[in-house]
Amino acid sequence: MNRDQMTTKIANGDGFIAALDQSGGSTPKALRGYGVGDDEWNGDDEMFARIHEMRSRVITSPSFGCGKVIGAILFEKTMDGEVDGKPAADALKERGVVPFIKVDQGLAEEQNGVQLMKPLDKLPALLEKSVAKGMFGTKMRSVIKSANPAGIAAIVAQQFEVGNQIADAGLMPMLEPEYDITAADRAEGEKILRDEVLKGLDALPEGRQVMLKLSIPVEPGLYDPVIAHPAVLKVVALSGGYSTEEACEHLAKNAGMIASFSRGLLQDLRKDQSGADFDGALGKAIDAIHAASVAG
Repeated sequence: MNRDQMTTKIANGDGFIAALDQSGGSTPKALRGYGVGDDEWNGDDEMFARIHEMRSRVITSPSFGCGKVIGAILFEKTMDGEVDGKPAADALKERGVVPFIKVDQGLAEEQNGVQLMKPLDKLPALLEKSVAKGMFGTKMRSVIKSANPAGIAAIVAQQFEVGNQIADAGLMPMLEPEYDITAADRAEGEKILRDEVLKGLDALPEGRQVMLKLSIPVEPGLYDPVIAHPAVLKVVALSGGYSTEEACEHLAKNAGMIASFSRGLLQDLRKDQSGADFDGALGKAIDAIHAASVAG
């Protein structure tokens, strides 16, 4: 797939985006869920090798290439590695899956009810490498904890500022101002977030597009104006801690929003499953997430 083909795939593709981008902080938990105990690896190199084995197994599983997964978000070390003897991005594109790369470097301490991204001092080098490896886009996460207008405005401003740097480098930015689904005031705060995002979209240079990765809103259809905005290529949803069943139930109420799940995709996969059982469990999750993504 060339860039135009990948753009069309994301804009019009009948499917969802898999989130395979667990980084250092979240990898041990992901490995435990997969059935790999902390005593089965020693140090970061072995930890990342084990998670790469899991991701490679997912990507090469028959159900992953069924056409219902249109994109996948990778961690840098996964992008740098090989899958089935090929560079990870090439392996994905051969299966009809558009590759994205996680570029943030973690979260800053909470201030004004939000956690901004830490300074992205490695971003220029990572973008250059990502372009060279044939990646299509990026993803970067920050988190909203409460309906603080100043905090939400700051988090959206940071996302768009960095997003423009990414677009200037030739990649499609996926902005992810996640709203903590446990926040008591989420319904109120998501309206503030929507309005700030619309301001940011209106301020983009003419012809520029971005993607958004957002928590599934409390109020179904809340992000319809964002989905319809001409500067938006696609709006995707994070599972945010919901189980597959819960996330799919909520997502299905939001037409035009597709999934980009991690836990919801991987929760039933185990290292000791046979190839058939592994693919069956993955395929069941893919079918459910796909159905929710195309509902409405």
